[in-house]
Amino acid sequence: MTRVVTAAACLDHDPGPGHPERPSRLATVLTALQADPMVELVTAAPAPIEPLLARHTRSYLDGVAALSAAGHGDFGADTPVDRATWTATLAAAGAALAALDHALTTGRHAFAAIRPPGHHALPESGMGFCLVNHIAVLAAEAYRRGAERVLIVDWDVHHGNGTQAMVAAESSTRFVSLHQWPWYPGTGATAERGAGNCFNVPMPPGLPRATYVDALWAAIIAATAAWTPGLILISAGFDAMHGDPLGGFTLEPADYATWVGRLRERFPTVPLVGLMEGGYVPARLADGVLATVRAMR
Repeated sequence: MTRVVTAAACLDHDPGPGHPERPSRLATVLTALQADPMVELVTAAPAPIEPLLARHTRSYLDGVAALSAAGHGDFGADTPVDRATWTATLAAAGAALAALDHALTTGRHAFAAIRPPGHHALPESGMGFCLVNHIAVLAAEAYRRGAERVLIVDWDVHHGNGTQAMVAAESSTRFVSLHQWPWYPGTGATAERGAGNCFNVPMPPGLPRATYVDALWAAIIAATAAWTPGLILISAGFDAMHGDPLGGFTLEPADYATWVGRLRERFPTVPLVGLMEGGYVPARLADGVLATVRAMR
């Protein structure tokens, strides 16, 4: 049985009509998870602001809270803020932190079904639907709790520019990202190596799915050569699946299960924590999440 953590308030953030990062994404995922008897679906309390300060400035977080309290604002046309945004963001962070706590306490894998997503968020700004960089926050929290090495795998179709910016100087962190190129947000070239700890895999759209599967796995092997993580964090975006309106990759749900299975085989004692990122066809997103969660059992 795999623990999946969520929070009802994550459904309340509403970017508006026609926006791809809509509440139905998570609602569809939760319906699918609730129907699986091998999923332990639990809810978490909202996060306090303190863990978020490990990656974001106080002035930025206070600004998001103020915009949300006012009921309007944005960080660019694609990242609007409404009255429920700050509550939803703290709820998502709380679920992510609860998933991490489960993994660190029990050594078992966990997944956080959350929104809004996070891997584009920068220390002082939101962008690309993201307001708090949950995956980077989890890495910082893991280090605070004694972890020595953290591997971050980002398989969203878009490069996790915010995550890379936050961890690129951390020799104890390895960041591996497979993403469409050229594509939003325009970062993630192979030459972007950080402190030698960033392994970017930019690829064109429309290739056979096995090509993407093998390319990400080769980068993970390179990133972990003579280097074993104590924790694996996954920015689990599912917009790299065939038919997603915001990407042109060709992956299927089984491919995510393949990656999880390979990670478990290579690092049999290392807990995995997945955080839901992109994926903009709700039914397909649910299929991808289910495949990932089932592979974590």
